[in-house]
Amino acid sequence: MHNACMATKTISLKLDAYEKLRAARQRPSESFTQVILRARWPEETVTAAELLQRCRRSGGFFAEEDLDRIDELKGSDVPPDDKWSIS
Repeated sequence: MHNACMATKTISLKLDAYEKLRAARQRPSESFTQVILRARWPEETVTAAELLQRCRRSGGFFAEEDLDRIDELKGSDVPPDDKWSIS
């Protein structure tokens, strides 16, 4: 007799992601694995290099004042005291 073992991986989810996954089940007995395998993921993605190339071609997506504001906000951003706490 042969034993069909399936490799598993433990992951951590934020509570809202867990609830979204749980709500996506079609029946209570459906496993999260089945839900994830049923999901549709976009096939077309953009790499950072492609995004940079698009920005250079189109002149970017932000006005100069928007970029200045982003820089200002980034400069005042500080990491949380506890990176694991939910804000």
